Order: sequence, then structure tokens, then C-alpha cells
Amino acid sequence: MTYLTDIEIAQAKTPLHIKKIAEKLGIDEDDLEMYGKYKAKLPLFLIDDEKVAQNNLILVTALTPTPAGEGKTTVSIGLTEGLNKIGKQAVVVLREPSLGPVFGMKGGAAGGGYSQVIPMEEINLHFTGDFNAVEKANNLLAALIDNNIQNKTNNLNIDPRTVLWKRVMDMNDRSLREIIIGLGGTANGVPRQDGFNITPASEVMAILCMSTDLENLKERLGNIFIGFTFDNKPVFAKDLKAENAMAILLKEAIKPNLVQTLEGNPAILHGGPFANIAQGTNTIIATKMGLSLANYAVTEAGFGADLGAEKFLNIKSAFAKLNPKCVVLVATIRALRHHGGAKSEEYNTPNLERVSEGFKNLEKHIENVRKFNIEPVVAINSFVSDSEEEVTFVIEKCSELGVKAVVSEGWAKGGEGTKKLAAAVVDVVENKATKYKPLYDWKSPVKEKIETIAKEMYGAKTVEYSKQAQIDLRRIDRLGFNDFAVCMAKTQKSFSDNEFLIGRPEGFTVTVREIEIAAGAQFVIPILGKMMRMPGLPVIPASENMTIDKNGVISGLS
Repeated sequence: MTYLTDIEIAQAKTPLHIKKIAEKLGIDEDDLEMYGKYKAKLPLFLIDDEKVAQNNLILVTALTPTPAGEGKTTVSIGLTEGLNKIGKQAVVVLREPSLGPVFGMKGGAAGGGYSQVIPMEEINLHFTGDFNAVEKANNLLAALIDNNIQNKTNNLNIDPRTVLWKRVMDMNDRSLREIIIGLGGTANGVPRQDGFNITPASEVMAILCMSTDLENLKERLGNIFIGFTFDNKPVFAKDLKAENAMAILLKEAIKPNLVQTLEGNPAILHGGPFANIAQGTNTIIATKMGLSLANYAVTEAGFGADLGAEKFLNIKSAFAKLNPKCVVLVATIRALRHHGGAKSEEYNTPNLERVSEGFKNLEKHIENVRKFNIEPVVAINSFVSDSEEEVTFVIEKCSELGVKAVVSEGWAKGGEGTKKLAAAVVDVVENKATKYKPLYDWKSPVKEKIETIAKEMYGAKTVEYSKQAQIDLRRIDRLGFNDFAVCMAKTQKSFSDNEFLIGRPEGFTVTVREIEIAAGAQFVIPILGKMMRMPGLPVIPASENMTIDKNGVISGLS
């Protein structure tokens, strides 16, 4: 395998003008809203519900990942290239990267090697401004809340101690998790405890991803639950008349973004919630757009299948009436070694015993996918450190379970390296006519839904609730939000809420620390263990390895 620099890879293919990409999808260039030569916004009228129902949705997820990630985005892009190579019309539909991980742990999130979406630097940075719009809409509501509390003549009698709405910023900054605002005298507001979440964890981002059109977006924004009045009445964003102004800030952000892969195939990027603290998938609008414009829409859900895929299938697909035809489970030999007990310095050292033990993690994910009545395909994302013995073991073990496992070489070879994976996916779509079903009914009690996920998806034996979580459950019941979906906030490093329980832990207890309400998004968020909604930076942030030269050429961003 030849290693190339970011610049060499980006220059390996000359980007097509975005109008050429639109032509491949049958879009009139007059319908594009151009953002330079290589980016455009797509109008919502291009969504066709009949085509959405007819075409094929493929979900890419993964086993429980190692800290560096296992390459779901790279596989998603590579699979799309491979599908087009074997004669299928395919588009990849992805989330937009958050600046927090870009400058923190992972670096860029636009794929890698010969399976990238471009223009990579712009996608990883400010792109078309969608994250900025989400941040501003969120913080406008925060400002309106504090302005109303400060106002002596025209206020809602909001009790500042009950305000649940936090400000957001798209950067990892642990110092902002808990703050005091309103200091410096009466002119500066009423002092109260507050804090920041990272922008992908904002309910505004969740709402953007769950909305079906601009009117629905506005309605959901108005339904955001803020807190209580001094006489214990609930307060919503619509009580502050905030929904129109917030929707105005999001009027362009609601439109999906069209870019391209290195091989000149269409890519739609839109929305960006994290999967460990939010729903972890792109917007309903973007997914339906992809299904309206191509026979195959390949999309990705963040982190392991216990997080992003569970939420994609129980929340997004259930609400939007989507019917995923196949789930691709991304595995790496490195991750299997990790789940078999290998230390980080041993990840690149072949060890069949470690891989054999770590396979238990992948096996649990295979079982979980089948609980949704969908057949998985395992994509072994190839690394140079993989031994033939280890790869053969995984393929044979999957075969014993009735699952096709295929080596994916999209990073090194683009579409040529994923044609076998594409063929395996098409085989499932065309010959395994299964119909997806969610794991729970939204109308079930909240505790029942939490425990279904914890026991069925994670393998937990019991679920415990802190005193605060019990108070939160009573509040949810009082407010009439029992029929909301459940969006778990949990570490991505383990099936459990303890990041150190790798592999396939059994007999463990998960603890629900508290439960947040996202009334506009129509789900509640149980926060498990020590999970934080504002990440911190690692000891050596990815930003330290980035450079820009005098000509503005960037390296180290992918």
C-alpha cells in the first residue's frame, strides 16, 4: 500500500464543477444555489416521497470503536464509489464535521485516502455555514431567555433556577461546562448558573435533523422546553415568540449541501449531531433527498451500532418511515485486537488470539442489527498491519453466523477496492427482502424504552436511576412527554456506561444520571454514567499537527 499526503490525494482527481455533479442526479442547474464552483445547496422541492419509498437505503455503522475511529465515513464513501463502479446509481449522504473533533482527537471527518469527499478543507472547516447558523439560533434563544428574566415590565415570570437551556459553541472546551453568568451588576443581567454544550449536542441541531420542512422546523423550535415559572408552569420557546427569528437564522441551513467524492460521484452533507450525546445521523431531509435522486443512498451513523445505528433505526427511521435495506458493519483488525485486550502500542501487531477474543464484540453488533429485521454485511476496513490469518479468521467466523464479510480497500484503491463490498450489499438488497422494524414503540413508557435499549442493545442486566433521574422521570410524565423517543447519551468506548469494559461485557448495570428533555426534537436524553455534552481536548490536540503555508495550502487537516 502506498501512503500519499493529503495534498497528493486531493490533487489525484480534478474536482468537477458542481453543475456536472448535479447533472448526474438529473438536477437542473437553475435549481442549484451555488457556493463557489464545488459546493451548492439543494432546494427541498426536489424531495419525492414516491422515489424515497422505491429506492434503497444503506446504513453504515461499526463495531465498538477505538479512540481513533474505525473509518465508517471512509467506508461509506468507498462503498458509494464501488456501487457506481458496478453500475448502480449511488449517492453518499453524510453528516457535516464538527470543529471540536477536527481540532481535537480525530482530525478531519471527510473520509480518507482515495475515499474522500471534496473540497475536503472547506468541508472540515466552515463549509456553507450550517453549524454557525445552528449556533446562532441556539444562542439567540439563550439571550432571549436572559433578557426576559432581566425585564421588569414584560416578562414570563421565569424562575432562573429552573432554566435548562444552555449556550453552545462548536469547539471542545471543558472550561465552559459549568459557568456563572450575569455578574458585574444589575445592568448585566440576573446572575445564575449556566454552561455550554458543543454545537452538535444542541437541541437546535437535533431539531434541524428531525425536521421535514421549514414549517415543521419552526413548529419544533417553538416546542423547545426552557424551564418553569415561579408558579411552576412550563415555559417553551414559543412563549418567548422565538421560533420565527430562530427559523430565519436557519432558513439556508435547512437545505442540504451537494459536493462530490474524489471519483466525481455525488455526496450530500447535512447536519452533524454526535452519536454519543445526540442522535448521530444526518438530517431526515438529506436522507430523503438522496433517496429521491439516486437508486442507492449510502448513509452513516456515528460511533458503534449501539449508538448511532440504534438511534438511526429507533428514532430517525421510525419517525420518517424510512426502510433501510442493509446495514454495513465496519470492523478493523486493529479494533478486534483492542477488544481482545491489546494495548494501544499493540494495535498494529498481528495477534490471532486477541482478534478471536475481540470478535465477541462484533458478534454482539451482528445480533443487534438482526433485531431490527435487517441483514448485515461486515466490511473489514483494511490496514497494512492486518495479517492474512486474522482476516481469514474474521471472514470464516462471520460465515458461520450466516454473514458475508468482505475486505474493504477504499482508502487505498477507491471504488476499485470496494466493488466486492458493493456486490455483497446489492445481494442483500435484492435477495434478502426483509422489512425493517424498530426495537420499541414510541408510545411505551420512558423507563420501558430505556431498559429495552440497555438490555437488548447493550446487554445490561439492570438499569439504575439516580435521585435526579427519578425526579426527571416524574417531570417527563407531568409534562406529557412519555411518548417521545429515547436518545441515550453514553460512552462510545463500551457497550456499557463504563468505557473500560471493552469487548462484550455481560451482567453489568447501567446508571441513568439524569434525563434531559428535547421537546422540539421529540425525544428525551438519558445521560448514562459520566457522559459529558461538552468534550475536552486531548493532551496533544490534532490542531498541533496542522500547518498552512504562505499560499494558504493546508496540511494535517484530514
